[in-house]
Amino acid sequence: MLSRKLNIIPVWLFRSEAGELLDPTLFRLLAHLRESGKLTRAAQAAGVSYRHAWNLLDRGERFFEQPLVEMRRGHGTRLSALGETLLWSEQRMKARLGPQIDSMASELNHQLQQLLDGEHRVLRLHASHGYAVALLPDFAGELDLRYCHPGEALDALERGECDLASFHVPTCPQLAERVMQRYRRQLAYRDLAVIRFVTRRQGLMVRAGEGERISGLDALTRAGIRFINRDAHSGTRVLFNLLLARQGIDEAQIQGARQEEFTHTAVAAYVAAGMADVGFGLEGAAAQFGLDFIDLCGEHYLLLCREEQLSQERVQALLAYMTSKQLAAGIDALDGYAADRCGEVTTFEALLAEDRERAAGTL
Repeated sequence: MLSRKLNIIPVWLFRSEAGELLDPTLFRLLAHLRESGKLTRAAQAAGVSYRHAWNLLDRGERFFEQPLVEMRRGHGTRLSALGETLLWSEQRMKARLGPQIDSMASELNHQLQQLLDGEHRVLRLHASHGYAVALLPDFAGELDLRYCHPGEALDALERGECDLASFHVPTCPQLAERVMQRYRRQLAYRDLAVIRFVTRRQGLMVRAGEGERISGLDALTRAGIRFINRDAHSGTRVLFNLLLARQGIDEAQIQGARQEEFTHTAVAAYVAAGMADVGFGLEGAAAQFGLDFIDLCGEHYLLLCREEQLSQERVQALLAYMTSKQLAAGIDALDGYAADRCGEVTTFEALLAEDRERAAGTL
C-alpha cells in the first residue's frame, strides 16, 4: 500500500476584482477564534504568529470593507456577524462536499497504487456516508471506499462493481421490515451474507437549549419551526419518512421539508449556522457541531457481500480487522455509535428475530 495517501481538502478562495486573493488560513483562524475568544490562542492553534493573525484579520476587513471580529475590552474577541457568516458558509461547504471528496480521494489513491505496484485486486466497498465506516480504510489491506445511496450500493453489488455494500436498518423490527420492503428487489438474491458492524442513533438535531421547545416530531408541524431535510434517496430520509408516517404526520406540514442537504454533517452545520431550527440525522453529527440531540431510533449499520466472497483472503482480512481492539477503540470514540458484534456473519432473518426478542424483553 501507499505509505503516504493522497488527501483532498477543499479550499474556498475569495478573489477581488483587482485580483487580490484572500489567504484561506483566515478561516482556520476564525474557527479557533470562535472557540477560544482569544487571538493569542487562536493564532497558536492556527499555526501562525500573533502578528500574522492580526495581518490576516486586517486584510480580511479591507477585503470585505467590514470587520470580521469585535474586540471587547476585558472580554476577549468574538466574530462579527460577517465573520460568523463566512465561517459557517465555509464549514457548510466542507460538510456538503465531504463524502464526494473522500470518494474521489479513495479512487485516486487506488489508481496511484495500481500505477506503482501494477494491476492487483483491491477490496471495493460502496457505502452510505457515516462516521464508523470511515474507519475501515485503516485496515491492513487496500480498501477502495466510495460513498453513495443505499440503492446505488446494492445495485453496484448486484452488478459486481463492488465487493461489499453497506445497508442500514432500524433496530425496531417493524420499521426494519418496512425498510427492507423498499429495497426488496436488490435484497432478493439468495446468496447474500450479512456482516454485523455497528449500531448508531438517529434523531432530531437542534441548537443548544432548544430541546424543550422542539422535543419530538410533532413539534415540526408548528408555525415558525424551520426544518432542514436529507435528500430523497438517502437511507436516513427513508427512515425519517417512516417515523413521520407512524405518527400520522404529513411531510407537507413541515416548513422546509423540501430543502435538502446531502450528508448528516451538512444538516448539522445548517442548523448550527442558524439557517434552520431542527434537522434529522446522526447523534455524531449533532455532537460535532455542539447541537442538542433528541434520540428517536437506533439502526444496525451492516455490510453485505456474496456468500462466495466470504472465504476470500481480502474479505477475511477485513473481518479480522473488524474484531480488532483498534477498531473497537475508534468506534467507542464516536458519539451515538456502538460496536454491534463487529465482523460476525449473520442473516436478516436472524437479526430481526433477535431484535423482536429484545423488544419483547425475552433476550
